[in-house]
Amino acid sequence: MDARDLHTPVMLERCVELLAPALQKPGAVLIDGTLGMGGHSEALLERFPDLHLIGLDRDQDALGIAGRRLERFADRTTLVHTVYDGVDAALREAGVDRVDGILYDLGVSSLQLDVAERGFAYSQDAPLDMRMDQSIGMTAADVVGAYGEGDLRRIFERYGEEKLAGRYARAIIAARAEAPIERSGQLVQILSDATPAAVQRAGHPAKRVFQALRIEVNGELAALERAIPAAMGALAVGGRIVVLSYQSLEDRLVKRAFARASASTAPAGLPVELPEHAPRFRLLVKGAELASEEERARNSRAIPVRLRAAERVREAR
Repeated sequence: MDARDLHTPVMLERCVELLAPALQKPGAVLIDGTLGMGGHSEALLERFPDLHLIGLDRDQDALGIAGRRLERFADRTTLVHTVYDGVDAALREAGVDRVDGILYDLGVSSLQLDVAERGFAYSQDAPLDMRMDQSIGMTAADVVGAYGEGDLRRIFERYGEEKLAGRYARAIIAARAEAPIERSGQLVQILSDATPAAVQRAGHPAKRVFQALRIEVNGELAALERAIPAAMGALAVGGRIVVLSYQSLEDRLVKRAFARASASTAPAGLPVELPEHAPRFRLLVKGAELASEEERARNSRAIPVRLRAAERVREAR
């Protein structure tokens, strides 16, 4: 199946609109830090004929699909197999010092959700993998099979904001004493059996636990904490960054990073703000923007999205 049929880019026109002022100049460079299947990047390469793309992704399947999708732009693309915090290494590989635009479309991709064998979706039975890069690292089965009750509870609370974290951790420990938990269907059944009926009516009992396991397996929040400052540091003056987040933990990290960069560092009580204290960035949207009602009705993956954007206005001193 064509990548265009598998994936509808979220808030595509708004991303293009926000990045456009920085990408219209000759020789502009854009980092797509979460290339996925290349939907956003394809649109940007089409609309800005002098744009050079540096596309990052840890998922080798996604890089292969995106490479084929962007093949007609091969002379203007550099694709790099790396986690999205690998900005500095990717710039070195591309021979670039500064960039004019950066896009992050965070969370799990359509490819990872829609291919059942990857184990990301609680609605489909599959091996409990959840690795975005299947060549390295522990799987979700490793986590539920080896972590103690306290560690399971911690990640469910921290990364899933799950109120029944303790109950679910105990249920997993009890179940794995009887048999290894190796498939998503097994885990969903364990969680369902441990969930009070009243809570089940409020939403799928596995949703937050699967999110927490995915974040733990892929180290997503730690990578994001490194990625956003590194990306902002790579922007030239006038450069812009757009970030799409899909859950509150991601959005909070982005919000804090943008708030720090767009605030004055002048000490309290200083009568005049010195140039070195002026904000390095300005915010391009007020708060976090949501997808339109029309887009949310058309594309369910746009329902939880939160968009934030900023522009670099001066160099650090």
